[in-house]
Amino acid sequence: FRSDLQWILFCADLPSLIQEGPQCGLVALWMAGTVLVPPSGIPLERLLQMAVERGYTAQGEMFSVANMGRLAEEALGCQVELLRGGLGGPNRGRVLQHLVSGHPLLIPYPSISYDEDFNHEPCRRKGYKAHWAVSTGVLLGVQGVPSPGYAEDPELPGLFHPVPSVPHQLPSLPEEGSLGAVYLLSKQGKSWHYQLWDYDQVQDSNLQLTDFSPSRAADGRVYVVPAGGVRAGLCGQALLLRP
Repeated sequence: FRSDLQWILFCADLPSLIQEGPQCGLVALWMAGTVLVPPSGIPLERLLQMAVERGYTAQGEMFSVANMGRLAEEALGCQVELLRGGLGGPNRGRVLQHLVSGHPLLIPYPSISYDEDFNHEPCRRKGYKAHWAVSTGVLLGVQGVPSPGYAEDPELPGLFHPVPSVPHQLPSLPEEGSLGAVYLLSKQGKSWHYQLWDYDQVQDSNLQLTDFSPSRAADGRVYVVPAGGVRAGLCGQALLLRP
């Protein structure tokens, strides 16, 4: 991380859940639900049942951000904002303000497994390995930490956390193009652990969702893909969820 910056970590705690089959989107929604409908959200089995009954999925796959938003509204009773046009431009500030406020962001992205731990980090693979993650945290590199309301981490000098129940001024958000200054703290259904992803990498990856995997198309299984395919259903889109 850049040594010329101080760092503030905003994070709402999330449980982990490992997916079975192509349920990454529903698992991400379940994790988001524990924040929106505490303490335990809505059972994953109920989310799957509702998605199947409404024709959004056949096996748990979710290739439509719009359908995911409809499912979230109905199942979790939350407010849903569907972002189009990617995570950059005017959407960038909305996403960062949303995460700083402690609300979940659902993101589809192409992924690739880098090692035996199945990190499934965002990559640029045209949607062949379309995956979903939920972010409830953001790490910001800032010129200075506002005072009061933040405490420095006792083990990591230069890293600050908002103090619970203490009013704090929000920092100035890093401008677009500030390389290495914004990271999303995310979870997804292939790992028990949090993952820290560079915002620009996630933004670029989210815009790569254009094609349905040829291997999936030939595997003999039924998938629900919206009119217009993966590009229409996922590319450049994300969901902001609020209670």
